[in-house]
Amino acid sequence: MRGLVIGLAGIGLSMTYSILNFANFAHGDYITAGAFSGWATTYVVAGLGRADIGALFLVGASGSVFGGTLGIGVTGTPLAVVAGALVAGGFTVALAVVIDRTVFKPIRDESGITLLITSIGVAFALRYIMQFVFSSSVRGTTAQPPSVSLYFVDGVVRINAHDIALVVVAGGLMLGVHLLLQLTTLGKAMRAMADNEDLAQITGIPTERVVRAVWIIGGGLTGVAGYMFVLWKGTLGFNDGWLLLLLIFAAVILGGIGSVYGAIVGGLAIGLTASMSVIWIPSAFSRAAAFFVMIVILLVKPEGIFSGRSTA
Repeated sequence: MRGLVIGLAGIGLSMTYSILNFANFAHGDYITAGAFSGWATTYVVAGLGRADIGALFLVGASGSVFGGTLGIGVTGTPLAVVAGALVAGGFTVALAVVIDRTVFKPIRDESGITLLITSIGVAFALRYIMQFVFSSSVRGTTAQPPSVSLYFVDGVVRINAHDIALVVVAGGLMLGVHLLLQLTTLGKAMRAMADNEDLAQITGIPTERVVRAVWIIGGGLTGVAGYMFVLWKGTLGFNDGWLLLLLIFAAVILGGIGSVYGAIVGGLAIGLTASMSVIWIPSAFSRAAAFFVMIVILLVKPEGIFSGRSTA
């Protein structure tokens, strides 16, 4: 489950790098922004008439209202969850496009380090705006979802409704990205621009339109990833995306910088390593285990699993 979130969020980061050639450190805060916008919507839809509208909009800041009390979940409030996921994707698209037009586009011809430093500034600005508006408290967001127990060789694995929702949504969106890249004119233009931007311009590909599409697609996937991550783990905090960001970078590097498929596979590898390492080592070291595996694989295959800097 963790790997699906990392892989889904990593697609947008990989697209940004392959098309615009810079590492966007604001990507983690796009995840958080999508999560907050989506969960504010879910709370309002699920709790309208049952709690104060201000408390609902602030996603129960300072314990003013609880998701468990509202019965929020895939089975308890399906319309609220669907509405939240759609708003999370749409809001993050709008945020990414606005920031690109106002911040990144004027300096797009500068060096990659200029864009990188600028993205760090954007990240801090977004993070502390969200902390100011929604507070720094970590709050529970969902009621306990129904689950089933599956018997394996040496024990029981419990799978709940939110696990299944994450698999369906992430799997469906990843399949959609694959079809987009392979079967559509836009996908071919994106791959061509990732391979050689100058040649793409000479051949008449509308590069500015491709850039806008990258922010729209990447932003939508990132926002939904943030929303589904919170649905799956059941808590929401203002630095959730920042804590995920290093794992997402690790996944993108492991899969092969600039490769969408590499980001997906790398995300699954990093997520599985971080979660399964707690069988042998203390949970506090799970992130270190993920980075250790990344280093070992890169020593064997330095260019990454899907070697090659291309969108596909």
